[in-house]
Amino acid sequence: MFAIFIVGTAGAGKSLLTSTLVSWYIEKGSHAITVNLDPGASDLPYTPDVDVRDHIDLQTIMEHYQLGPNGALILASDLIATKLNDLQEEIDEFNPDYLIVDTPGQIELFAYRNSGPFIVNNLKCDGRAVLFLFDALLVLTPINFISIALLATSVQLRLRSPQIAVLTKRDIVGNKIKKIMRWSSSSVALEESVREVKEDYQSLLSSGILRELIRLGFSYELIPISSVTREGILELSATLANIFRGGEEVED
Repeated sequence: MFAIFIVGTAGAGKSLLTSTLVSWYIEKGSHAITVNLDPGASDLPYTPDVDVRDHIDLQTIMEHYQLGPNGALILASDLIATKLNDLQEEIDEFNPDYLIVDTPGQIELFAYRNSGPFIVNNLKCDGRAVLFLFDALLVLTPINFISIALLATSVQLRLRSPQIAVLTKRDIVGNKIKKIMRWSSSSVALEESVREVKEDYQSLLSSGILRELIRLGFSYELIPISSVTREGILELSATLANIFRGGEEVED
């Protein structure tokens, strides 16, 4: 079983990509299932095969501990780690080839609490990968691109797993995707775009950070996808296959 954890900022398209990926693998003849790890999720675009909400009820936590919605979400996220054995048993009953894991909408509740890294590194599987979603609507400026890239780097340090940078919503941004892809493939182009920004504290700070990242070998090659049209999903699945089996897809 290979586990694919989908992380990113709120609204980046984690749940929609979860739905698209599981359908893609099933259509290709693989046994794939979904896991929802967001205790506060509602109106998901897929029906989870394994759902943390079956073990952790947000409303009960709010009432029992007299917490507001935010406090309850934080506690619920911490409690997920205590349910790993239960989740693992449910997953093992399916015996899937691929496990698509939809993580909480608020990335800090998963990546920066202890439960997220614990689950990623202790879930029993033959291989794991993290998809970090770059929301195309958020990275249309060079400074925003650098900010999200720094966040992706930070998450990779926290989760300590192979990570793939995925640009979502390619169908929405139109031709603007070209400059985003140029920034992702060329640190020189990114630095030039930062210099074109009015020289205020923000741009100067971004330039300084970028120069240091370039010195350290910074690179974020993005795979642009659309969960709606499925553009780029083939390339994404091929990249995952290279990580998991040296290029071989799992099929029945």
